[in-house]
Amino acid sequence: MANRQPAPDTPELRERWGNFAFSAEYEAKAQKALARYPEGRKKSAVMPLLDLAQRQVGEETDTQGWLPLPVIEYVAKYLDMPVIRVLEVATFYFMYNMTPVGKYHVQVCGTTPCMLRGSDDIIAACKKRGMKMGHVSDDGLWTLTEVECMGNCATAPMVQINDDNYEDLTPERLDAVLDALAKGEQPKTGTQEPGRHTSEPSGGPTTLKEMVTENHDYRGEW
Repeated sequence: MANRQPAPDTPELRERWGNFAFSAEYEAKAQKALARYPEGRKKSAVMPLLDLAQRQVGEETDTQGWLPLPVIEYVAKYLDMPVIRVLEVATFYFMYNMTPVGKYHVQVCGTTPCMLRGSDDIIAACKKRGMKMGHVSDDGLWTLTEVECMGNCATAPMVQINDDNYEDLTPERLDAVLDALAKGEQPKTGTQEPGRHTSEPSGGPTTLKEMVTENHDYRGEW
């Protein structure tokens, strides 16, 4: 599982991130997020602001992004919150990376449905490409993490890579996805099963077939 411990607070970390502040683009996004909450409730924006901070770090480092401690302190000051309260949120939710990650964060679901459908083979395929759990690959492209259920049990096994899900995977299909990403391309997201669109039965529906192309009213038949 992903390490939830913050990266060590070193002088080098302070030198690199001690002066972090939202860029003009991210400041506008932060203010938009704050506007969703009533006056006096700006602390409720801690999750979207942490996400924005992580994304800005990602753009600055050409990675998926992570949350150095000085960045967490900045968000705490921005929201007038104790740092420990912001740190508690950041370390609880797996959407936040507490240590540096690669350009692509490959999160493989290892929960029972995905395991029964071959997630061990998916992890093996990642390791075959040089990925190691919790480490940035030598080329800076990949970080591999095993996670718990992400809600795509009907299209298992699946991985989440940055903001996108890839489902109905085999080692060969995963390799095709990773090859495309390594080339700077955007592979098809969602199910990788040919002819499948979302989570309908593999091979096509067995009932309510008239609903495939249009909204069909079955009430007269019942």
